[in-house]
Amino acid sequence: MIKPDFNKMNSLVPAVIQDAVTLKVLMVGFMNEEALKKTTEEGKVTFFSRSKNRLWTKGETSGNFLYVRDIIVDCDNDTLLISADPAGPVCHRGTETCFDKTKSSKGFVYRLEKIINQRIDENAENSYTNKLYLKGINKVAQKVGEEAVELVIEAKDENDELFKNEAADLLYHYLILLKAKGFRFEDIEEVLEGRHR
Repeated sequence: MIKPDFNKMNSLVPAVIQDAVTLKVLMVGFMNEEALKKTTEEGKVTFFSRSKNRLWTKGETSGNFLYVRDIIVDCDNDTLLISADPAGPVCHRGTETCFDKTKSSKGFVYRLEKIINQRIDENAENSYTNKLYLKGINKVAQKVGEEAVELVIEAKDENDELFKNEAADLLYHYLILLKAKGFRFEDIEEVLEGRHR
């Protein structure tokens, strides 16, 4: 059980909420012991609202709950980092995060990987992704090769839009290939990070 030091800030600790897939910071709230207990027991992020002076479960009126994946405490034992799956927009403005005034695609690769995995795992009948996956590893690998060649061809031309579209096609099919091989994009990042060291 996580035991942060609630005595440092009048029985409260900040709780930073991070998207479990994209790693974006979604919002920050405060928790007391009761809010943390409810969060861990129910699996939905619950804060202590300083303005309402009561517990407040994110999504209790909107339905946009934050489903907890992991909770860790920082090195000073006075701040929580909560990894969560959002069930919809997090900010009251209808945006993905309270810190994002403009739409950003950073981190979308992880969300795309999650969508690809869902379509395959749920055997979505009308999904191109699932249909390609069901054709087997040889067909998936062949498609990645075709997209790589198309990207090389576009790289030699001057049409930036076509180049970006072919790059996107290659990355999309590469994610299907990773799934077919039983790996995650994160596994490849770990290899790259290991090489960097």
